[in-house]
Amino acid sequence: MLAILLFSGGAHAVGFQHLIVPDPDGPPLEVGIWYPSSATATPSSIRTVTQMVAPDAPIDGKSLPLILISHGTGGSYLSHYDTAQALANAGFIVATVTHTGDNYADMSRSFLIMERARHITRMLDYLLSTWNGREQIDAKRIGMFGFSAGGFTTLINIGGQPDMASIAPFCQIHTGDFACQLIVRQSAAPVQPLPGHDGGKDERIKAAVIAAPALGFTFTAAALKDVQMPIQLWRAANDKVLPQPWYAEAVRGALPRPPEYHVVENAGHFDFLAPCNAFLAEKAPEICSSAPGFDRSAFHSVFNQELVRFFQQSLPIQ
Repeated sequence: MLAILLFSGGAHAVGFQHLIVPDPDGPPLEVGIWYPSSATATPSSIRTVTQMVAPDAPIDGKSLPLILISHGTGGSYLSHYDTAQALANAGFIVATVTHTGDNYADMSRSFLIMERARHITRMLDYLLSTWNGREQIDAKRIGMFGFSAGGFTTLINIGGQPDMASIAPFCQIHTGDFACQLIVRQSAAPVQPLPGHDGGKDERIKAAVIAAPALGFTFTAAALKDVQMPIQLWRAANDKVLPQPWYAEAVRGALPRPPEYHVVENAGHFDFLAPCNAFLAEKAPEICSSAPGFDRSAFHSVFNQELVRFFQQSLPIQ
């Protein structure tokens, strides 16, 4: 989804890099990286976002944990930048990718959701082998956060094996479901996956936060039996896009270990995106509007703190 304006203060200044990362099986990947830095932060505008960062500044610290972020359908590497800043303020390196063919500028491959996990693995390969800050990463402390389609992506990257054949019968009953509508829109001009384009489990990821996971009903207990890592799972109580009980609750019931589970009262699906500035509120009201009485800014203060706490506990220094 589109990203929005939010200032995040904290213990560190935040450095930022914008990169193009090779994907041997597809087009190059657009990647954003946030990290602790002792450099002076200044206002920096990218597309619809203005953030206080130090572009291309040196990294402050050694053996830092790394968090990977996967955005929802139609988003970009900037979609969760407020959360990325909060994690960087707390001492994490954070890397986010714009998923090829499933972003704000190009939705041509959004139906091919299994390809997304490969993007995460390719980004991680680059960060650990080629990126100029690779020596500051603690490769034993890597976590992942995913929202919506990014939640599905996270489940694949941590070992989930969804039953994609279950989608068709589900959509025969739930014709208005978001994923089912996406399938209908793309069925007139299907795009075929290419050999080697799907991703799978990445053993380097050791903990995960999942918010409002898409296609949650495709994950049975057998499909998630190998997911033994710590999980923090979030559900919006008034999610009309991915409603109860087929998404977050289905994943919760199928996980072999009970996750840390949060239900956000009065929240909608898009409240996991940061609060919109005036420009975005006008351009994209469908992702910017919250229910009466719900304070998205206040929620994000808590949400980001909970992610920081969870990853600090789940990725301890060895």
